Amino acid sequence: MNRPPAVAIDFGSPDSDIQSTSSLEFEHVGHPDHYHQHHRRTEETLPLHYMSEEKARRRVRVGGAGGGGTDADFNEKEQFEYQEYDDAGKDVYNKPRPYNGTRISSGRLPAHPLPPPTSIREFIWQNMDLIPPIVYTLLSCWTRFHNIGESNVVVWDEAHFGKFGSHYLKREFYFDVHPPLGKMLVGLAGLLSGYDGSFEFKSGEVYPDTVPYVAMRVMLATFGVLMVPLAWYTSVELGMSQWASHLTTLMVLLDVGWLCISRFILLDSMLLFFTFLTVFCLTRFHNEQYDPFSLDWWAWLFLTGFSIGCVTSVKMIGLFVTALVGVYTIEDLWDKFGDTRLTVRQQVNHWAARVICLIVVPILVFMASFKIHFLVLNHSGPGDSQMSSLFQANLVGNDFYKNPLDVAIGSKVTLKNMGWGGGLLHSHVQTFPVGSNQQQVTCYHYKDNNNEWFILPTWEEKPYDPNGELRFLKNGDVIRLSHVPTTRNLHSHTVAAPVTKQNYEVSGYGNDTVGDSHDHWILEVVDDIKWGKKSDKIHSLTTRMRLKHKVLGCYLRAANAILPQWGFKQVEVSCDKENNPGDAHTYWNVESHWNDRLPQGDMKLYKSPFLRDFWHLNVAMMTSNNALIPDPDKEDILASKPFDWPFLHLGLRMCGWGDQQIKYYLMGTPVIWWGGTISLVVGLLTFGFYLLRWQRKYNDMDAREWDHFLYVGKIAFFGWAFHFVPFLIMGRVTYLHHYLPTLYFSVLMFAHVLDHYIFSSKRFSDKTKAIVFGVIASIIIFTFWWFSGVAFGIEGPIAEHTGLRWRKTWNIYND
Repeated sequence: MNRPPAVAIDFGSPDSDIQSTSSLEFEHVGHPDHYHQHHRRTEETLPLHYMSEEKARRRVRVGGAGGGGTDADFNEKEQFEYQEYDDAGKDVYNKPRPYNGTRISSGRLPAHPLPPPTSIREFIWQNMDLIPPIVYTLLSCWTRFHNIGESNVVVWDEAHFGKFGSHYLKREFYFDVHPPLGKMLVGLAGLLSGYDGSFEFKSGEVYPDTVPYVAMRVMLATFGVLMVPLAWYTSVELGMSQWASHLTTLMVLLDVGWLCISRFILLDSMLLFFTFLTVFCLTRFHNEQYDPFSLDWWAWLFLTGFSIGCVTSVKMIGLFVTALVGVYTIEDLWDKFGDTRLTVRQQVNHWAARVICLIVVPILVFMASFKIHFLVLNHSGPGDSQMSSLFQANLVGNDFYKNPLDVAIGSKVTLKNMGWGGGLLHSHVQTFPVGSNQQQVTCYHYKDNNNEWFILPTWEEKPYDPNGELRFLKNGDVIRLSHVPTTRNLHSHTVAAPVTKQNYEVSGYGNDTVGDSHDHWILEVVDDIKWGKKSDKIHSLTTRMRLKHKVLGCYLRAANAILPQWGFKQVEVSCDKENNPGDAHTYWNVESHWNDRLPQGDMKLYKSPFLRDFWHLNVAMMTSNNALIPDPDKEDILASKPFDWPFLHLGLRMCGWGDQQIKYYLMGTPVIWWGGTISLVVGLLTFGFYLLRWQRKYNDMDAREWDHFLYVGKIAFFGWAFHFVPFLIMGRVTYLHHYLPTLYFSVLMFAHVLDHYIFSSKRFSDKTKAIVFGVIASIIIFTFWWFSGVAFGIEGPIAEHTGLRWRKTWNIYND
């Protein structure tokens, strides 16, 4: 009987005292290439000839949510890590290895590369983890696109954002309190749909056939579709179990609040998508920390910063998720600072990488959105007056090129306040109900005839002669300003201003023949953008000047103090007793200038730098946003308070509620909102419980489990807190949709708590876990089915749709 040839397996280089065999009886079988790659990464020489066994490094096999982070991956793959004793460096013969970072102990553990598939079945088996996100994405397409064009009227804030999209298509400059990226995407959706920008998007108006509103809604709803696979991959990257990953994705798929807000021409679907994307990129970067400065590490760090820039460029509340990334980064760098194995150069490299990718990149993305915004909107439009006069002079269709350069007595002008967000000096026939009861003088952000003033000589001088010698204005001249429509003179006296009590009131007083010395103002030139501080002449657009009251010595000022409703919520103009030369709110320039006796100016002088325009617009946006405060004289049935949101105290009617109208009610799937809020409390109590037991020397979890519990809990809780708490201190009016980004983090906490107590617990069998999952998923699916009409649209009389008011505070019905 012939014996089969022996096989020698090469386990690496033999010891020097063992001779290699060259006999032809043996067949040498080498390791596959992928084995050598992994072996080189993890092999460790045990220096037992000079170390005792208890000092030597020990290799241990550990379990973790490897690969895709699901239970199936546990059975297919093994993870190895090295644990090192602290006294390894005490031996003089020990030579430290180069060190770039430690393997992460939270999130999804790195997986070994799989061998190339040898059959279709093996290929399918290796890519089974792609099936859940594909299925969920297809389901998300159905929920987001189903009956999306059922309502053919302008719904809720489509009246705003659809109109802004029209401005992009017509290239007309407009003003809004939100950054431009989301609205530019609305305009792009209109462009791709074939919309010409001619519709006015009035609330409740029926869309004409010329507006492809369904196509625009579908394009923007695509951002809502992509939220679902992002939720799946984020839960996987967080290292959640298979059950918890499915529950997270189901909750994102089946929440009627997220569904409803994603189906219209609004910014919220984009805001939610980029918020989800930022969290995903952060968790993906976290899982690359075991291999710092690799290509994947750089890519996900850069994408995290890029997504921060995008979410902030849609709405400023994107700064809240930026805060989450910031806190994570600070903690990460603090841990690295305490790692003495990292060299100074490596520490500096880590800091520099974060500064570049998480600070510089987001700022560049944010600024780029404004640069594109300015390039596209290069025509004069309704938002001109919010910008500086020089910026407006460069818009197509603006008439500032007709402005005479030098300003003279007898000129008709408008005066622009140069403080950030400043408006035009304005007056109207209404009087102050307090103080002097004289004619109101305000600052107004829109152009009309009430912004026009004549520059006239003082009462002591001869009346202005339109045929006399021209007298050009210069520094130190004393003038009188007469309101063109009403002939009242710009006036100040020792009466307190209505809002800024420490300043004097500014009013309109007298007429062409009646007045006094309190109508006189001294011109003080600050500088000239073209000629600098050397020029003492008053030029239109380029000269910055202050108006000092001749009698009182105070300065004309408009500092964004808002008048009450009797002042039409316009900006208060007062006379500041303090002489503060650096206060830009006391700076004014001549904007429009009419004088038939003077030649036109030179448009080459009127250049406005981008950084100045960028800063000016952002300050104006923040100022206007802060002015959106609740009006005590007006009941707003749509507004709600932050504490109304976590337990879904109120909903929001998004349209008319007539029997013949299709009705949409913005609310959430109750079990998801309530469960998420309760889980936040449970998560905190669990953390406190473990801390107490740890203090009593009880170890309920090993180091890996504890780090993972803290990591996911911190992402969820701090993400929720950073999005929720700022609304508690905001003075502006708030609505239910402001909670929608916050909801995502309570959903993550909900899944995390269930994962910790049930799905990842060793106390329960797989059958028990499957039953619990089935019960919770069934409740979510049932409540979605029950309330799906509020997102898909309720037809007919609302009274016929019974059972929708689970809380008495929901104003679904008309009673």
